[in-house]
Amino acid sequence: MPAALPTPNATLEQKFTAWEAAGPTGDEAHRAKLQTLVTASKAEYTRRGSIDVLFVCTHNSRRSHMGQLLSAVAAARAGVPVRTFSGGTEATAFNPRAIAALTRVGFQIDGSGEKNPHYQVKWSSTAPAIEAFSKIIGDPSNPSSDFVAVMVCTQADAACPFVNGATQRVSVPYDDPKAADGTPEETQRYDERVEQLGRDLSWVFRQVKG
Repeated sequence: MPAALPTPNATLEQKFTAWEAAGPTGDEAHRAKLQTLVTASKAEYTRRGSIDVLFVCTHNSRRSHMGQLLSAVAAARAGVPVRTFSGGTEATAFNPRAIAALTRVGFQIDGSGEKNPHYQVKWSSTAPAIEAFSKIIGDPSNPSSDFVAVMVCTQADAACPFVNGATQRVSVPYDDPKAADGTPEETQRYDERVEQLGRDLSWVFRQVKG
C-alpha cells in the first residue's frame, strides 16, 4: 500500500475545502486549458506513478510560486504523488506581496536575505519544507527531464515555446497581480489570484486521480 500523503494544516484545509466545492474558475477557453493540463498530468502519472510539475512565469516572483505551493497541497489532498517546482525566464525575488497572500491562506513562510531571499515554506506538519526562491527554469534545483511545464504567464509562454527536458508543456496563463501593486486593490488582487489558482489546481488534481 502506498504511503499516506501529508495533510495540510487546518487553515489550508478549510480554504481548499471551500475551493474544491466552488470548482474551477474562468470561461470555457480557460477551462479547456485546465483540461489540457489534466491530460498531460494524467499521462505522466500513468507512465511514472508520480508527477513532477514546473510552474513558469517571467520573473519567478509571483504566479509561478503560487502555482508551485498551491499545487503541492492540491495534489496531496487528491492523493496524487507530485513534486512541485517553479522557475522563470529570469530570476528576481519571491515577491513579498505574493508571500503575504499565501500566508493569509495558511502557508507558513520564513526566510531572510537581501537581493533574492531563500524561504522555507511549510504547509503540513508531516511534509518537509519547500525551499522557495527566485530562479531560472534551468536552475539545478529544478528537474532537467520528465516533467510537466505549466506556463502561467503569456510573456513566458511566448519567450519559451520549448522547455528543455519537459515531456509535456501546457499554457495556462493568469493575470499578473503586479498590475495592482501600490494601489488600494493590491491585497484583493493578490488574494484573488491565490484563490483562482487554488480552485483550478484542486480541480486539476482531482481529475488526474479520477
